[in-house]
Amino acid sequence: MSCAPLDLLVVGGGITGAGIALDAASRGLKVGLVEKQDFGAGTSSRSTKLIHGGLRYLKQGEIRLVQEVGRERDILYRNAPHLVIPEKMLLPLVEGGTFGKWATSFGLWVYDRLAGVKKEERRVMLSKEETERLEPLLRKDILKGSGLYIEYRTDDARLTIEVMKTANSHGALCVNYAEAAEFIYEDGKIVGARVKDLIHGTTYDIYAKNIVNAAGPWVDKLRDKDKSLYGKRLHLTKGVHLVVPHRRLPLRQSVYFDVPDGRMIFAIPRDESTYIGTTDTTYSGNLEKPRVSATDVEYLLEAVNNMFPSVHITKDDITSSWAGLRPLIHEDGKSPSELSRKDEIFHSPTGLITIAGGKLTGFRKMAERVVDYVANVLAQEEGRIFKPCFTDRITLSGGDFSSPDQIPDFVAKLTEVGQRFGLEENHIRSLVGKYGSNTVRILQIAEEQYDEGNSQPPQMLMTLAELTYGIEHEMVAHLTDFLIRRTGNLFFERDALADRYVAVLEEMARNFQWDDGEKNVRLREFMEEYEAAIEFV
Repeated sequence: MSCAPLDLLVVGGGITGAGIALDAASRGLKVGLVEKQDFGAGTSSRSTKLIHGGLRYLKQGEIRLVQEVGRERDILYRNAPHLVIPEKMLLPLVEGGTFGKWATSFGLWVYDRLAGVKKEERRVMLSKEETERLEPLLRKDILKGSGLYIEYRTDDARLTIEVMKTANSHGALCVNYAEAAEFIYEDGKIVGARVKDLIHGTTYDIYAKNIVNAAGPWVDKLRDKDKSLYGKRLHLTKGVHLVVPHRRLPLRQSVYFDVPDGRMIFAIPRDESTYIGTTDTTYSGNLEKPRVSATDVEYLLEAVNNMFPSVHITKDDITSSWAGLRPLIHEDGKSPSELSRKDEIFHSPTGLITIAGGKLTGFRKMAERVVDYVANVLAQEEGRIFKPCFTDRITLSGGDFSSPDQIPDFVAKLTEVGQRFGLEENHIRSLVGKYGSNTVRILQIAEEQYDEGNSQPPQMLMTLAELTYGIEHEMVAHLTDFLIRRTGNLFFERDALADRYVAVLEEMARNFQWDDGEKNVRLREFMEEYEAAIEFV
């Protein structure tokens, strides 16, 4: 990274930090970002993977939050149509449930209008009989009807990396496995960070006129380093998701349903899987490795089997799982589910800026508020004038489509290319769903490897082409970076990984010139995650 002082150093490489780096760099600020793990390794790869307005926040009176993030959905759909997918969401109305018929109808009507939902995507209210036909698996004895509306599914880790790549294309210097070990001060003011390169073991100093703490669950640890941990603090909650084969929970659309304890849970079909979540419990354990507990599993399985009584899902049906942490802002007397998802900016006497709270969907507006503040400081101190935020008009890496309607034709065109080495349309569609227009480069890599006499089966050939792309363009450094966050394979194709991870490890070892000791470290690191996905504490 540069030795000259930056305008802004961002600490934290999740979706919030990535969004800040993109906004600041696109406005002309000189920006750096450091992340001590991999990009998105914390909360930003472990959410419910929805770009949604949060219907329940309307019930809590969070009108402005619903309005803001609802409109953000449309912006993200326009700027990253390969990653933001409209999905039908069914909200069953049940006896004693959270939402009654008229409250649901009115709430969804308000939700649609606050969020600026297109007319063709607005809610439809259904009778009991219509609901049963639409989703036969629902429990019928308590069903009274439903509301059908649109939410947007995403891949949170892929969204984070595409925002990061776009920030880099605008000049932001972003590195993973670089820990801000301590801050540097002059005359009581923060002027930089001593950063440790966790891959090579070296340490270097980065100086910046402004430093933003966007470390998600770790923000209070950085505030503690800054000796400014007072007043408001984080309240961490854990959210757990379970993955089962779609054939075991063959829902026809996503369902947002009541749980007897008063919470609500999503069940979301995705390709050959259905995933279920989430829990919302106070957390105080290891921040780097939150784990799914047997109690979490029991809670979610009981909820699913209560609402879909014919499926009889058991622990043995679980093919994968993940646990993530929500860095919420503590409020006395409120349970985890009652805590606001709004973001707040804290200012330390040393000059450290901290952004905390918020939702995946609202990352762009969170970034705008932070960069507006930093730009104003630079304007006052140096007389520099920066353009206002325009990230709502920046197409994200991989999103180069004139409209979402262009994607099927793009898939069909690339399928013709992929057929040369045995790829079928569903595989190309999956690639486009991860990499969008950048899939062209991955197929070029596959063709080059194929021409070199590579005799690998099509699936393995493409996995290695994805890996090459990940190393060249997405800073893949560890086995877990690729198999968890860049591809989502551990979560949604875990069973297939047994035939792939060794070949991926060997290819990475060749690229990075790992010796046997380093290979074993990286393999153990991955196997711990591989086994934890189906082993519950």
